[in-house]
Amino acid sequence: MANQKPKKVAKKPSTKPEAKKEVLDAPAVQTACCAEPSLKGFFARKCDKNENVLTIFKSPRIWGALLGELIGTMLLVMFLLTLGMAQPLYLIFAVVAVYVVIAGLSGANLNPLITVGMMATRRMSAIRGILYILAQVLGAWIGLIIINAFRLGSGTVGELPMMAEVTGETFWAVALIELLGAIVIAFCFARTLRYVRKSPLTFGFAVAGAMTLVIVVATIVAQGYFGYVDSFIFNPAAALMYQILPTTADGFGELVSMAGLALAAYVVFPMIGGVIGFYISDVATKLSAGGYMCDECICDKVVEKHIQH
Repeated sequence: MANQKPKKVAKKPSTKPEAKKEVLDAPAVQTACCAEPSLKGFFARKCDKNENVLTIFKSPRIWGALLGELIGTMLLVMFLLTLGMAQPLYLIFAVVAVYVVIAGLSGANLNPLITVGMMATRRMSAIRGILYILAQVLGAWIGLIIINAFRLGSGTVGELPMMAEVTGETFWAVALIELLGAIVIAFCFARTLRYVRKSPLTFGFAVAGAMTLVIVVATIVAQGYFGYVDSFIFNPAAALMYQILPTTADGFGELVSMAGLALAAYVVFPMIGGVIGFYISDVATKLSAGGYMCDECICDKVVEKHIQH
């Protein structure tokens, strides 16, 4: 009996070390979740690296996307030329419907300033962007033809909304309005890109609301501060197919000069604004590290939960 070894008593498992470990891991969770803002990879390609002029037509999806851009831009132009600023509430719902329907086909750019911004921030390949812009211009032209056909065939020829005339005196006012409006539209579009697939209705309301309000504000500013009574569309495809190019002038040189001013104000400046708007959105997103609270996990609540357990 003296040589008998004492029996070992099993120790009960303790949860204290694990609890302590979880509390110590909480800052690590917070660090991983809310990382320090960084501009690393800001100019990285975000589109398909293999998409180029040789591969883009191998899939029939590009044709569906181009058809969506054409039809969507055509409908937008028709709504802008008929509803216009006379019925802004109706215009918002009409534009929402267009964006929601087309979002699944092409991402619903429906505007060259958006497409140029997508290309500049490397969200879209150059060949896809060029094809989108061509489809948008063609769609705007078809929409204008349809509205003109209805207008002329009705027997009572009414005036379509007029674009502000660009001259040497009015150029900078018109160009500045177009530039600022394009920045706002592009910024809102870039911020709502995440909803194109998972919530097209949210995407449609955000973009349509921004576009309609920009047009309303621009028209009010032009009338109140610059004395214009004309409208703004903030769509280079629609403007190019509409009334921006002069048809008469005192001479060929003056005609070319007026055409150049109109193209700069209604096409070049909005596209520059589109690029600026997208870059502002990207910079803000990078600097905020995804936002005030992380999209994928709410950092403060995760840390609080770890500490409590």
